[in-house]
Amino acid sequence: MTTLDYSVPPTVPPVDEILPDEPLLLMGAGPVPVQSRVAAANSMVINHLGSAMSQVVTQVKLLAQYVFQTNSPYVFGVSGPGSAAMEMAITNVVWPGRKVLSIKNGYFSSRFEEMASRVGGENTILEASLNHYIEAEAVEAELKKNQYDVLTIVQGETSNTVFNRQLPEIAALAKKYGVLCVVDAVCTLSTMPLCMDKWGIDVVVTGGQKGLSSVPGVSLIAFSEKAWETIQKREARMSHWCFDTRLAYEFWHNKGYHYTAPVSGLLALHEALRLICIETLPVRFERHLRCSNALQHAIEAMGLGLFVEPQSRLNSVIGINLPESINAEALLARMSERYLVEISGSFGGHIVRIGQMGEQCRSHHLLRVLHALGMSLQSMGAGIDVPAGMAELEKQLLVTTKN
Repeated sequence: MTTLDYSVPPTVPPVDEILPDEPLLLMGAGPVPVQSRVAAANSMVINHLGSAMSQVVTQVKLLAQYVFQTNSPYVFGVSGPGSAAMEMAITNVVWPGRKVLSIKNGYFSSRFEEMASRVGGENTILEASLNHYIEAEAVEAELKKNQYDVLTIVQGETSNTVFNRQLPEIAALAKKYGVLCVVDAVCTLSTMPLCMDKWGIDVVVTGGQKGLSSVPGVSLIAFSEKAWETIQKREARMSHWCFDTRLAYEFWHNKGYHYTAPVSGLLALHEALRLICIETLPVRFERHLRCSNALQHAIEAMGLGLFVEPQSRLNSVIGINLPESINAEALLARMSERYLVEISGSFGGHIVRIGQMGEQCRSHHLLRVLHALGMSLQSMGAGIDVPAGMAELEKQLLVTTKN
């Protein structure tokens, strides 16, 4: 162990000497690029209890209601990543003795189960088939067999790029059996339909740094009237002070004090949500679907396979099978160093993942990431047809734009 002389302050280079001369294009599973207005808002600091902040909070709630598709007033910002919003959800609706059915598709959905167990929940895991969405029929069979208080599920499992396409049916089943439905929409909110009220979902969580195209570190959560009543009636002590929604209510609804809010991040979130509302959800959904489908076709035309079958495939994060001869870590490094494009590795499989969320879904970004992927693979000895992939991407973007 090195002994440091703390009488002498350390000397380190400034951030601009650590970062590359040109900005990296972030095309992984998050964070994602942000628009200039979002970046500018994130550079400001204001009084967290002043009148300007009060207006921002009011508008964030209103904008978020549109994005969540809910009339519920119980919308809150969360100081932390999407996982913090997940923990806030669990902390408030699970306590010792509460029975939780955790739908597991992969790494991130399993976090719900771990969080619930840490606050005393009694967990049952219902695991989906490998790289496949959970069947509503399997969920109903379990709900018939045992009584539960809470059901947790992800709309999109980022780790293996699986889409739980039967979420509306599963949320309806939870309502039928009197179970609170908690949904992780961290990588899906605003990239594909999610109708909190219409589908009967009780809690939805999302992160700012993915589909919303805001900065990391500030997230959103929404509770239904039923979930809020459950929280108000609970007698068990809340496990986490920061995540106690009854305390957070003071800041988010009564202009009171809970703790110092991440004002810069909330300003950025305000602008990101405002831009979504200007674009409108239907237009945004179409853009995401068009861009993701075009990229998927292009990847296959280049000679690569996609990790998940179409019926279970998530559009907002695409999993790509790598040739056996290719080292994923070396590929990511080459793309970053040579082309200034960054994508994500895997959670176990021999794949890489490309994000298609928010500002990632722009034609010029798709062309750049596909070129970087193809040329990097080709330079590493893979038999990849880069021109065929680029031509297919151009073709798909042109066809879908005309239609």
